[in-house]
Amino acid sequence: MSQDSLVVKGLSRQFGTVHALKEFDITIPKGELVALLGPSGCGKTTALRIIAGLEKSDAGSVMLNGKEITSDAAHKRNMGMVFQAYSLFPHLNVAENVSFGLKMRKVSKENQKKRVDTILELVGLNSHHKRFAHQLSGGQQQRVALARALVTEPEVLLLDEPLSALDAQVRTNLREEIRRLQLSLGTTTLFVTHDQEEAMTISDRVGVMNCGSLEQIDTPDVLYNNPATNFVASFVGVMNKISSQLSDGHIEVFGKRLKAVKGEKTSGTVYALIRPEAINVKTNTTNPNARVLTRSFLGASSNIVCQLPDGTIVQSLMTSSGSGDLHPGSSVELEVSISEVLVTHD
Repeated sequence: MSQDSLVVKGLSRQFGTVHALKEFDITIPKGELVALLGPSGCGKTTALRIIAGLEKSDAGSVMLNGKEITSDAAHKRNMGMVFQAYSLFPHLNVAENVSFGLKMRKVSKENQKKRVDTILELVGLNSHHKRFAHQLSGGQQQRVALARALVTEPEVLLLDEPLSALDAQVRTNLREEIRRLQLSLGTTTLFVTHDQEEAMTISDRVGVMNCGSLEQIDTPDVLYNNPATNFVASFVGVMNKISSQLSDGHIEVFGKRLKAVKGEKTSGTVYALIRPEAINVKTNTTNPNARVLTRSFLGASSNIVCQLPDGTIVQSLMTSSGSGDLHPGSSVELEVSISEVLVTHD
């Protein structure tokens, strides 16, 4: 238990007939960054707010470093929280905003100044002490909010969609800074987001939520390459669904026999779930089985969208250098480069 900074067991929350959370369990070891990923309404923010003490659960428990805190008020949990809205005090300057929590904890003015100076330097705002919120960009305001949450040295940092209101480039830069800070300070962190790239880029582990339940929590690599459920497979990254016939534990896709894994049926019509990078596109062929619709240049790689004779759309991710002669309307042959495939019946 000493290695588990945050242990949540059996959290449930119902709003009328809606089950926002269903037996939600998660354990986050000290110093780890975990992201909760899922569509709107899946329960990820509800879970975060209950852990923060901002909302009550109908059942379940929250423990921090071995201590039960389920009934503790939010200000007694020693957690820092950053929201999508910056929530800065407009009448206070940057230094005053950041030191607000320290004042509430009656930290001496001398220590307040030291800790504020240190944290503002860490977030790259050491020359912005006297500026007010309206004098800062959106990214700078969120850095102030982050500094305010971290300056009190919380045992857990909770981030609720903190970057969704920012422009794409600012969002990318700030998420990298959050990861750098988190690693530097060793702060146990729970990060809620609906952005897959965001979650997969900065997290030690990612938990995928659906309809109030945690479907799978794993490292980004395992989550992407070995999804535990059909929902995770379809939600994380791009997944092609190709109709096939299941027999004796195998299916055939583009003429290749593949072993079916994790399927719910033993025979009949199923859909093979195949990542774009596992599909190759051949142009010089006497056995075309698809037609190119579009080629999108992405830099080192290109996304090739093809259509099968039955109308099924299939995406392939190829190197740009090897896909330059793939033009809309071209007849091509699709191949799969894997030997096992996840199948679903719907």
